[in-house]
Amino acid sequence: MFSAATLTSAWPRTVFAALLGVVLGTAVQLQQPVLWPAWVYIGFGLLAPVAYALAAPKRIAMAVTTAVVVLAGMALGVGSTGLRAVVFASQSLAPTLEGRDLRITGVVTDMPQRSEAGLRFRVAVEQALLDGQAVEVPARMDVGWYAGGYALAGEQIGLQRVPAEVQAGERWQLTLRPKAPHGGINPHGFDFELWLWEQGVQATAYVRAGDKDVPPQRLGQTWRAPVALARQALRDRILASVPDKRAAGLMAALVVGDQAAVDRSDWDVFRATGVSHLVSISGLHITMFAWGAAWLTGWLWRRSRRLCLALPAPSAALLGGVLLACAYAVFAGWGVPAQRTCLMLATVALLRLSGARWPWPLVWMLACAAVVALDPWALLQPGFWLSFVAVGVLFATDSGAARAEDTGAGGSKHGQSSAGLPQGRFAPLGGSALRAARSVGAMFREQWVITLALAPLTLLLFGQLSVVGLVANLLAIPWVTLVVTPLALLGALLPGVWDVASWAVALLWQWLAWLAVLPGAALVLPLPPLGLGLGAVVGGLLLVLPAPWHVRALGVPLVLLTLLWRPALPAAGQFELLVADIGQGNAVLVRTARHALLFDAGPRYSLESDAGHRVLVPLLKALDVTLDTVVLSHRDIDHVGGAAAVLAMQPQAALLSSIESEHPLQQLRRAQRCEVGQIWEWDGVQFEVLHPQPADYAANPLPKPNALSCVVRIGTGQRTALLVGDIEAAQEARLVQTWQGTDRLHADVLLVPHHGSKTSSTPEFLAAVAPQWALVQAGYRNRFGHPATPVVERYAEARINLVSSPRCGAMTWRSEQPQNVACSREEDRHYWHHHVP
Repeated sequence: MFSAATLTSAWPRTVFAALLGVVLGTAVQLQQPVLWPAWVYIGFGLLAPVAYALAAPKRIAMAVTTAVVVLAGMALGVGSTGLRAVVFASQSLAPTLEGRDLRITGVVTDMPQRSEAGLRFRVAVEQALLDGQAVEVPARMDVGWYAGGYALAGEQIGLQRVPAEVQAGERWQLTLRPKAPHGGINPHGFDFELWLWEQGVQATAYVRAGDKDVPPQRLGQTWRAPVALARQALRDRILASVPDKRAAGLMAALVVGDQAAVDRSDWDVFRATGVSHLVSISGLHITMFAWGAAWLTGWLWRRSRRLCLALPAPSAALLGGVLLACAYAVFAGWGVPAQRTCLMLATVALLRLSGARWPWPLVWMLACAAVVALDPWALLQPGFWLSFVAVGVLFATDSGAARAEDTGAGGSKHGQSSAGLPQGRFAPLGGSALRAARSVGAMFREQWVITLALAPLTLLLFGQLSVVGLVANLLAIPWVTLVVTPLALLGALLPGVWDVASWAVALLWQWLAWLAVLPGAALVLPLPPLGLGLGAVVGGLLLVLPAPWHVRALGVPLVLLTLLWRPALPAAGQFELLVADIGQGNAVLVRTARHALLFDAGPRYSLESDAGHRVLVPLLKALDVTLDTVVLSHRDIDHVGGAAAVLAMQPQAALLSSIESEHPLQQLRRAQRCEVGQIWEWDGVQFEVLHPQPADYAANPLPKPNALSCVVRIGTGQRTALLVGDIEAAQEARLVQTWQGTDRLHADVLLVPHHGSKTSSTPEFLAAVAPQWALVQAGYRNRFGHPATPVVERYAEARINLVSSPRCGAMTWRSEQPQNVACSREEDRHYWHHHVP
């Protein structure tokens, strides 16, 4: 893979091995389910120099020396990352403070994010009081300040004072109710707890601003967050000055890195067309900014003879380009792609200024290790892998190697967002038509190389690949990089320019929207196992490397294995329940050999977020599930909140429900009423509706929605599951009376009625069902107290195993293995995950 300028001498090989070891050691430490004591990590750190000393050149064979240096680097990576994690974990929120009202004094450190529900912002805590006494809390909290009457998912906040205008850098005194970071843990799902850990947050909270609470108090502006304050001011100017909401959101994302300003539906189009990388502050944006800044710096520098005598104009241009590009990266949020690009730019600049000529693998690995040293948990971000693999591919192919000689320090990148290396010698604009044509051709070739090489990695990380991505990027990359982004930045000085930028965004959107609706625009595949996915990544790299055709052909079967892989399904006559971790609500996926049913669709979390978009749609895509039927037990928002997103994704699915004929969901899919006696069979598994009765729909007065909950029995003849929605004691008694003398109510596994409410799970009902397992879907520290303590005791007295989603995460039960319930929190446990006592 390495070309002429490879690691042939001792020092580059040794340095490369050490840096590689640090990255590998960090990756190993990130796999730990629990942390070791601090002294163990200190020991690993002390072991590193000892191992390196043993590998001194000329003492042992080259291969052994390299291996020992890698091990020394790994020891350093494990030790340093583990010690940082131990120190950070020691600052977590005390369990005794969860749910208590604290009076917090602190400074807003980041741009507040406003939505229809209210505000979210980060607070650096300066003082915390509980009943007037000082207490220790985490240094940073993620805070929500919700609007009047808003109900947070699973926790009623009550009538609130409308959130004030909060600015970065302000010092506030607030009454907060904190809790430990806790999010849903689902197969292939977003890890909310890791996301907060990476950002140094160990507590979430919401503002208590009701009539009986001490009012929030603004204490004044500080200079603790000047960059965030400037970013907020510019973002607010863009959103206020640009009438087109779509254009305003895109420009805010490009200028200040506020990706939350982009509408969710717009993100769907960006993903379908493979241009999501352009909406973030990517390596390409920073590279082009560096190129323009270097050209401008050099042009201005040459105007002064004195400056040129003090420092040659090319050197000044190089330094100016790197410094200004890094300043832009900081202003735009300093994400991982920005960090990597700035480190790469700085490394190349220093090497060129010093006259050194390092081989590209060493430059690449140095930037990689520097990013990992700065943020070890960046290794768990998809952007890290897409970014560095793209750079490595361009270096390893003639796209990057050909330019390595020009930079004297390892290549450059043109036309692909995830690379971001300096453009040759920052040559001034212009040149012959032939040279321009060659540059355009090189850009197209590089885009093709990157698209092909990253396709397997993209499928491994996201389970989706844009088929039209190559075509979309050929226009979108130069248009966003050379037109939209410069205009959006220039608009900060000349606001009238934003009107032109809006026009440019409108043209781009027409192009992308047309591509997004083409048949087969995006390829969605189930997420493969890690080993198979890594094999496909290797195959993709083999296909683009400058190697003999018979070597490159080896990549074809590796890629095809991943494309053809499908997840295992239950055998004929068996079924599986996947009880999703969606907070306070119900959502259960039932799969047989060739069919699937979704029982309820989870809650709506806020006015713009629900379990369908956040959990169920990604889960169904990752598992390659095509639903035959969606059952919505009743109309409550914690059961139908995500239904619209699921139904939009699954147009073929039939809808069975007790929702009224006027319900808004009826406009998306006409629902058939669920009524006792409905029976169907899939792959040897029988499904039967046990409740409600047809007469219940005509009762006067109409029963409460809970009383109309659909009850579905699923059985193989030997193993049975019972899904009951939010039925209460009266409906439980009726079921016991109706099916007395039969085995219709007996089940091996029961979805606990009404999330464990005191109004359900009567002793008579539990005796009739007599399950081995009872599964509770409830929100962590939900306001209802589900599952209620008396109900938990009732299950214990009946010797029924009670498993709850806050402790277990997503729960999986299979009819062929009825003695086990698999918990996602246990199977995918990491030390940053919250342990529920």
